[in-house]
Formats: sequence, C-alpha cells, structure tokens
Amino acid sequence: MNFDRSTAMSDDRLPERPAEPPAVASASPNTSAEEDVAAAALHAIARALPDRINADPEHVEQGLARLVLTVVELLREVLEHQAIRRMDGGTLTDAEIERLGLALFKLNQRMDELKSIFGLTDEDLNIDLGPLGRLR
Repeated sequence: MNFDRSTAMSDDRLPERPAEPPAVASASPNTSAEEDVAAAALHAIARALPDRINADPEHVEQGLARLVLTVVELLREVLEHQAIRRMDGGTLTDAEIERLGLALFKLNQRMDELKSIFGLTDEDLNIDLGPLGRLR
C-alpha cells in the first residue's frame, strides 16, 4: 500500500487498514477449492493482525513467536486436511501414510515444545479466520 502526504495523519499515525482486502482472483481456472480456502485463510490472518507491531523489546520475541507459530499451525492444518483427503481418495500407499502420519506427529510435538518455550497456549494461536471460523 503506497501512502502520500494526503493520506498521512497529522499526528504521524498510519491511516486505518481497509476493512476487507481486495478479492483474490484465481491464477487459473484450475485453482482448487483448497487453494481458495488457503488464500481466504491468509487474508483472514492479515485482517486479524494488528495494524501496528508493538516493538516493546521485552515482548517482541514472544509476539514474533506467536505470529510464526500461528502461521505454522495454519499450514499444519492445511497439510493435515490435504493428507486426509488423499488418504480417503486412495492416492497414498501404506508407507506414505505411515511417513505422513509420523511427520505430522513430530510437527505436533515440536509445536507443543515451542509453545512451552515461549509461554504460549493453543488459545494464543487460535485466531479468527473470518468466514472460515476459528483456526482450531
């Protein structure tokens, strides 16, 4: 978003963020519903984030960890849904299902460790994704 002097406020605050992001046009007519859902989820995350970042040195590390872990959690859930869809569709071998399950299990364990390290809970990562509902 470009700003010029006419959009700047007198007290040096940034202008308000628009209520709705511009609609995402599909890159091709072959865009899957999951890609559309992922795009909608990313726009919802953008709306849920504050307009300004609190740069308090004592809290910046936890805020950054919360942001990163929230994005990782969103991606983990998308991958999990994709894996279930592929399992239900019969496109995975037993070995692939085993590897995928183990990878998702290890990711879940590591997420729990990182949440513990940064003092975060599941609720801290449970952002509102607008029409898609809550992340968890």
